[in-house]
Parts: sequence; structure tokens; C-alpha cells
Amino acid sequence: MINALAELLGPLWGPLRLLSSSFILAAFGALFAALSTLFILPRLWKYLPTDRGRAHAVDAAASVGKPIAAGIILISLIFIGVYLFVPFDFRIYAIMPLVLGASALGYIDDKSGGLSELTLGLVDLLLAISAAIILFGFEPARIWVPFTADIITLPFWLHLPVAIVVIWFSINALNCTDGVDGLSGTLALISYAVLGLLFYMAIGHIGMSRYLLLPFDADGYKWAIVCSVACGVLGGYLWYNVPPSSVLMGDAGSRPLGLLLGILIMVSGNPFLIIVCAGTILANGATGLFKVAMLRFFKLRLFSSVRFPLHDHVRKNWAWSNTQVLARFAMVHLAITLGLVSILLKVR
Repeated sequence: MINALAELLGPLWGPLRLLSSSFILAAFGALFAALSTLFILPRLWKYLPTDRGRAHAVDAAASVGKPIAAGIILISLIFIGVYLFVPFDFRIYAIMPLVLGASALGYIDDKSGGLSELTLGLVDLLLAISAAIILFGFEPARIWVPFTADIITLPFWLHLPVAIVVIWFSINALNCTDGVDGLSGTLALISYAVLGLLFYMAIGHIGMSRYLLLPFDADGYKWAIVCSVACGVLGGYLWYNVPPSSVLMGDAGSRPLGLLLGILIMVSGNPFLIIVCAGTILANGATGLFKVAMLRFFKLRLFSSVRFPLHDHVRKNWAWSNTQVLARFAMVHLAITLGLVSILLKVR
């Protein structure tokens, strides 16, 4: 929207043409998102439901009574920011209502005290299917894979299931990571920031994409702006969520943020980026999903001595404080993500 206004009014006042710059849109989008969150969130969280505690979670009593489901505010601000600062793109504009819908479902879950795992899992699957179809339709897709310069074209009947699985796991892995003040927001912010840089400086940059032997995406800068807006909102949220937190995003935030993360990974053209850019999130949350699935469907007891999510294990067994969990997980996530991205881009 702002881009269109800049093109319309730029001839009348030259400086407005700056708002046609993708870099300026990304920077202003992040700033708008951060300041809006800092201002609006504390004024609205009194209307949110309060946390009732979670069974079997470590130190769950510390969160009882705090406003929860703040994700509905965060995702609404991302929604507004994207429509304001991202130039029109059908896929982006069509995806955002899905993200908002995932937040609404999470809000219902937070307020009601917990929907069934089956209900949530099926709705997550429906969201993943819908997102994959909006993004890719029923057309073949080009992907770039690690350690080779080849770009592979996958038929839709193979690519769509891959996209659905990646998006579904992303939703649930980030949701499982939301159990320590600041943790899911910080890890998601790091992932979004790295993906935003990839979209802006590599995938969406024609010269750099050629140099790195990546498929060029002319709309890459638009996805970079989406990442910057999400980072701005998360930065504003973390101002109030770092230990000791004043407010919690709940499922209303972790599920749609996971959905958006999975979408960004698939749009990048490399499904393996879920390991590269979300490896710590997967290790912390998705391994627990794998453990439960193996027990329920195959009666196999794996990692029986490890409590999942891993943030509960280190708090319970290693006596880490919430601050230690947040700082150490963030450092590990940042180091692994930057290291793997560097290897992925250069070893081709």
C-alpha cells in the first residue's frame, strides 16, 4: 500500500520516492512493527485471558495469572504491517489470512484451556495443505539442494507433500518451544532474520543468486519485508516477555509464527532450510513429537531418559534457570544457523 502511494505521489514530492525502495520498506516496516507492539501490547493485554498453568510442565506455576494469548495481538500487527509495507503479491496477501486464522485457533485454545491434540493436529494439517496449495498450486516446483549446484524440478505430487510436512512440523515444533519466557520469540526472531537476509541478499538478488548458483526469485525482496515486519513485532514483544515475563504469546502466537516460518522455508526453494534455520527449534520441540509418535504407533520407547521439550529437561535435570535456557539456546541457535547457512551457500 505504501509502495503504491509512493509511486502515485512521488512526482509531487521527490523524497516520497524513497518509499519505493525495498530496503526502506523493510527498515520502516520493522520500525513500525516494533514501535506499534511496544505501544499497543501493554494497553491491550488486560483484555486477554490469563494462564492457568500446564500439566507436567516444569515451573508452570510461575506463569499462572499472567496474560496469555498475546499472539492474537502480535499476529494482527504483523498482518497490518505486511499489508502496509509489502508491495502487492497474491501469494503473500492470500497467505496472511491463514496465519491470522491460525492465531484465532490458538486464541480459542488458550482461552478454553486446551483443545484436543487430535483437533489441533487436524487443523494444523488443513492449514499446511491450504498454504502449500496457495503457494505452489499444482505446478512443478524448482528446489535447490545442499552440496550441489543442480536445481531440481519436482512434480507437484511430490513437492506438495514435502511442503505440507515441512509446514506442519514447523507449526508444532515452534509451539512446543513456547514454554520458557522469551524462548520461542527469540528463536523465531533469529530464524526470521536469517531467512530475511537470505531472501534480500541472495535469493532475491539477481547478481548474488547467480554467483551462489541459486534460483533467482524476483519476489524475494517482498518476502524479506515480511520477515522484517515479523522481526519488528517479535522485538517489541520480547521487551515484555524476557524473564520475568509480563505477558505470554500462547498458542495464539506460537502456532501462526510456526506456520509463517514453514511457509518462508518452502518459498525459499530449499526444504532443507528447516534444519538449517530452525534446527534448534526442531531439536527442542519436534523430537518430542517424534518420541510420542513412535510410542503411540509403534510401541517403541526412545529417549526414555530425556524429557521433552528439551528446555524442560535442562531445567529439571540440569537445574538451568529460565534466563540460562534463553541465553544458551539463543546462542546455540544463532551459531548453528549462521554456520550451516554459510556452509550451505558456499559448498555447492
